[in-house]
Amino acid sequence: MSMRIKRREFLKQSAFGVSGMLVGSRLARADENKTSRFDPYESVSLGRSKLKLGRLCMGTGVHGGNRESNQTRMGKEKFEALIKGAYERGVRVFDMADLYGTHPYLIPALKDIPRRDYLIISKIWWRPGSLPEKERPDADVVIPRFLKELGTDYIDLVLLHCVESGKWPEELQKQMNILAKFKEKGTIRAHGVSCHTVAALEAAVGEPWVDSVHARINPYGMSMDKPFEKVPDILKRLHGAGKGVVGMKIIGEGRLRDDDEKRDESVRYVLGLGCVDILNVGFEKVEEIDDFAARVRKVPRGPV
Repeated sequence: MSMRIKRREFLKQSAFGVSGMLVGSRLARADENKTSRFDPYESVSLGRSKLKLGRLCMGTGVHGGNRESNQTRMGKEKFEALIKGAYERGVRVFDMADLYGTHPYLIPALKDIPRRDYLIISKIWWRPGSLPEKERPDADVVIPRFLKELGTDYIDLVLLHCVESGKWPEELQKQMNILAKFKEKGTIRAHGVSCHTVAALEAAVGEPWVDSVHARINPYGMSMDKPFEKVPDILKRLHGAGKGVVGMKIIGEGRLRDDDEKRDESVRYVLGLGCVDILNVGFEKVEEIDDFAARVRKVPRGPV
């Protein structure tokens, strides 16, 4: 009788041991997969700023101008449903701009979500044209309007939109100083530029005021600054200088939408550079978010 009990206990303990080994093995593989491939929704630091953003950012300015974009053209109900669907999938960063006219849509779409649970990027259009009015008030007038339109008391990142001149740090000094004061007060948490020339990118590398840069990047030179071959090296220097780098035009401004192989290659390429913190993509359907996230998850991380 005693021998039978001991045998049953031995078999029971052995079964537990094997079960534990199997569970441990599965968890180890899951952990390995998590760390060996990119997570589209993980939180990453934006340069040396105090901001931590989700890797995947939803852009809202596809074919944007005159306070319209493809997203606003779909109508309030559909656009707000898209924003909400993006959040439900894990997107925590939303890229807006005065130029796109997308400010009023965000808070209503996320009305039940605490403000601290998502981040807002917006941009000041300081250039002539492209807005209904001719006047271009300074940032001390524009930022309070942004806050009212967005229904928030702070904006996480504010950019000077579409900078092209290599002398922009001198030419836009007044706006930079105003934004710096807003940052001191906590009205904005970081500031930077959206660059549309190689010269503007180069100027951002050594400019202490810059917390983050929006830059156009893909392996095909589509809608990129020219000569586009210079851009990757500049982005690496920006990153090395402690600037956040937000990549735009990763899908070639939509021109890669129907090319499966090139979309994969572009995602691999941009992540493989090791200097692009945030992927900013102008989604128009929730299916596009799922598709892009799946492509990010396929990309192996480089050596840590």
